[in-house]
Amino acid sequence: MDVQEEGRADGAVAPAGLTQREADALRRRGEGNTAVRGSSRSYGRILRTNVFSFFNTILFVIGAALLALGRYNDAFTSVGLGLVNAGISAVQEIRAKRKLDQLQLLDRARVTVVRDGRDVEVVPEEVVRGDVLHVRPGDQVVVDGPVLDGGLVEVDESLLTGESEALLKKPGDDLLSGSFCVGGEGHQLARDVGAASHASRLTADVRRVSTDATPLQRQIDFVVRLVMLLVALMSATILLQAALEGFSLVRVVQTTAVLSGLVPYGLFFLVALAYTVGAARSAGNGALVQQVNAVESMSNVDVVCTDKTGTLTTGRLALAEVVPVGPVPAGEVDRLVGSMARSAATGNLTTAALAAALPGEAWAVRDEVPFSSSLRWSALRTDDGVHVLGAPDRLAPQLAGEPLTDAVTERTAQGLRVLVVARAADPATPLRDTSGRPRLPALEPLALVVLADELRPGVPETIARFAADGTDLKVVSGDDPRTVAALARQAGLDGGEPVSGADLDALADPELDALVTRAAVFGRIAPEQKERLVASLRRQGRYVAMIGDGVNDARALKRAQVGVAMKSGSAVTRDVADIVLTEDSLAALLPAQHEGRRIISGIGTSMQVFLARVGTQGLVILAVTMLGLGFPYSPANVGLTLLTVGVPTLFLTTWARPTRPDPQLLTTLWRFVVPAVVVTAAGGVGVYAFHYTTLLDGLSRADAPAGFLTAFERFTGLSSDDVGFAEAAATIGAQTALSTFVSYAAFLLILFLRPPHRFFASWTRPDGDRRPAVLVAALVVAFSGGLFVPAFTGYFGLTDAADPVFRTVLPALVVWFAVLSAVYRARLLERALGLAPPEQDGVPSR
Repeated sequence: MDVQEEGRADGAVAPAGLTQREADALRRRGEGNTAVRGSSRSYGRILRTNVFSFFNTILFVIGAALLALGRYNDAFTSVGLGLVNAGISAVQEIRAKRKLDQLQLLDRARVTVVRDGRDVEVVPEEVVRGDVLHVRPGDQVVVDGPVLDGGLVEVDESLLTGESEALLKKPGDDLLSGSFCVGGEGHQLARDVGAASHASRLTADVRRVSTDATPLQRQIDFVVRLVMLLVALMSATILLQAALEGFSLVRVVQTTAVLSGLVPYGLFFLVALAYTVGAARSAGNGALVQQVNAVESMSNVDVVCTDKTGTLTTGRLALAEVVPVGPVPAGEVDRLVGSMARSAATGNLTTAALAAALPGEAWAVRDEVPFSSSLRWSALRTDDGVHVLGAPDRLAPQLAGEPLTDAVTERTAQGLRVLVVARAADPATPLRDTSGRPRLPALEPLALVVLADELRPGVPETIARFAADGTDLKVVSGDDPRTVAALARQAGLDGGEPVSGADLDALADPELDALVTRAAVFGRIAPEQKERLVASLRRQGRYVAMIGDGVNDARALKRAQVGVAMKSGSAVTRDVADIVLTEDSLAALLPAQHEGRRIISGIGTSMQVFLARVGTQGLVILAVTMLGLGFPYSPANVGLTLLTVGVPTLFLTTWARPTRPDPQLLTTLWRFVVPAVVVTAAGGVGVYAFHYTTLLDGLSRADAPAGFLTAFERFTGLSSDDVGFAEAAATIGAQTALSTFVSYAAFLLILFLRPPHRFFASWTRPDGDRRPAVLVAALVVAFSGGLFVPAFTGYFGLTDAADPVFRTVLPALVVWFAVLSAVYRARLLERALGLAPPEQDGVPSR
């Protein structure tokens, strides 16, 4: 589209732009600068996915059947945890969706467009393709397009690229949406608007839902799916048998509810709870967790990629030294440089650092040339003459005396920033030519001013602790590679030869992987290259945390397993990050990693308890069903897992101590769980069979005691004359004995996992923590007391406490404990499979 031009009062030619009618027509055709909309999953889809998952659908069907049969307690037991898990997951995902949908890179300030030949202020959404925008210092660029003839614009693209220095854009050069004008003035043609603009594309990229499941979550999901498969096979077999034997509908539904209860859904609830507690603890240490699994995920991190500016550094400059190179002595030159900094009308990072570090007073300025990236120098005219501060290469042609090349090169090679302070040889020399443009006079050098990026407090110590912990660190920045390398060395990281982003583009993935493995410092890296570096590390099996503060880091943060943002960084980066460092301190990641390892340790122990219960119940059901002794559990009996598994795992997870993630977690699980399941199930089947046959024989005799019969009539709701009374009563009595034995065994199993004394240390060594032993004692007392409370026994489908039960269960527990201890100490399972680990002092290393 042609851009009309008309004359201005100052003689320059300004573009006329579009007419209002043309702009309205383009907007109606869909060529307006419409902001991108939320692209993450809809609320309806989130609810459907979480509430009606495959797991929950099975539970809902069973629960509906139980409700139809009036078995309200059984229904609640069957579907309660499924609903809780679905609710927690849905709420967390909805919160994440709302945050992503609100994410915007562009602000809402009005912009100036040329309409009908004059400047008009409009909101960014009213800009259309083909518009001409008038860009001035302080404006944010809201569309993509070239600078038009007659304009020179300095822009800050650090938000987009990480490049800390302002860039000069000449006619024909593109201005990118999301950048800021910091100097100059000009007009821009709106070529790419709306979803086609750079800012919109970047926003859409970072809005993608890209949460990674952690290794622990994947392991739990695998275990649950495996258990579900086994339960499905078991259910098919038992229900087929029920059909052949003519079980009632109520019995079929109850049996299905018990079998579905074998799936350890409580693990999901426990993991969610552990994440919540870990997040709260991490927040207290300066790491705000925004993605619930991020704390646990941090424990797996073995490489940290970090930006430089704003992460390792404060974003401010610090004065390293002032080196006199002229006739002015050191003390006087320090005051002169300090006075220059205090006298500048427009301050910047350099003048702020000099004014803070050096003495001096503000001068009365008669003329000033402010610093700009196009000039790369600034100057002040005062009553004492003309003083200039600028880049060595820019001032060199005007400097008298010996070249300063060696001194400058020595310091720039260390990544330091070097400026030259000089004064005009002729104090009367003007600072501008006849057309008013800045002009350097002949100069006499006075000093070199050496500046360094200011490290954040505690960075060297944090990097040293990461290294001691085996976590690699890679610095990835948009700044000059030499500057980045010097900063890395200052922080205690020996990164070797720095790599420039220009060297990466031509590399294929295998070559890039090799380079990323050996290099630790990368400079002049574009946002797309940061993302590619993270992808390379992930391709090599590394677990990556990416730390950044600018929008240029957002895509890499999304690509990493853990995205970490600084609180002082951009709002976009904070919104997409998994963790936000509220004190802008990398040191806060170490407590977060500590919390993650504690969570893994606790969940690992809890999985052992959960799977021991699941395996025991499943094996008991198979054995009892095959023996034709009825069905060993009712849905109400399964509710006891709240006491035998739910409460213990809650405390064990809370009390866990941090350990490194176990790469062989599943192997460790089955080495503990299989012996526990086999021995406990064998004892449980023996107890159940003994009580079932004894009770069935006693209830079938005509001379059974009246009180004995009355008790079972009251409990079953049947008359002793009814058909099936004896089998129903014997089943309930045997279920009581079995549940009592298995519950006590579950409590004592905690002592194998967390032994308070060497007597119990057949699986692992004592760790000195006596709280688990106290918990076991409290659970035993609570359960034993409950057996004498009718409300307790009635709710869980048990008979009242009876002497025959205890006379059988207690001796069985003694035998169970002795056998399981021997199996663990002798490592019978591992020896049978040829996997016996080394032992020390009779107790293996765990």
